[in-house]
Amino acid sequence: MTRLPRTIRLDPSDRVVFAQAAEPGQWAVPGTFLFWGRSPDSLSRKEAIAFRSGFLGVDDFGHSTLVTVQEARDDERRAMVAALARQLVTHLGAPTFDQATAAAEEEVALAETLCRDHAVGTLIALHRRHEGEAIREQFRTLRPRDETAFSASHLQGHDRAFQFFEEETEDHVDLLAMRGQD
Repeated sequence: MTRLPRTIRLDPSDRVVFAQAAEPGQWAVPGTFLFWGRSPDSLSRKEAIAFRSGFLGVDDFGHSTLVTVQEARDDERRAMVAALARQLVTHLGAPTFDQATAAAEEEVALAETLCRDHAVGTLIALHRRHEGEAIREQFRTLRPRDETAFSASHLQGHDRAFQFFEEETEDHVDLLAMRGQD
């Protein structure tokens, strides 16, 4: 068994800030390769956010602000490499599946190294920045507590920074009609 990062969503913000949010529960890699050779000025607003703080989900090629360290069996690791290799062919035009597999293996090994010394359930956040032509990455960890302020089991020991509530209402507010009113 090894330890690998898995996407997690503690609140709905990833669906708003990223062009494509990673679905929770899939294996992830840092995904910095998506930004190699791209200048910061060439990135759209959502791409810049993904550059700055997004891990890459290997199943849907979406981004996640946080990942959680999880145990992975050898067959799960092999499936992760294969899934990432398919994505490299599909999305980035890797010339052959064998070449994509070699690149995917390197990226998964990096993700494995990132998780190796952390306990299962540890959250990892990423911050990237450009330094001239180089891209620098910083990782920080958050460890779960035994009990959360919200006592919600689905948070796996992590508190939410915000709570979101969806409400259905019949009220209609016409902001354009309100323009100019005191």
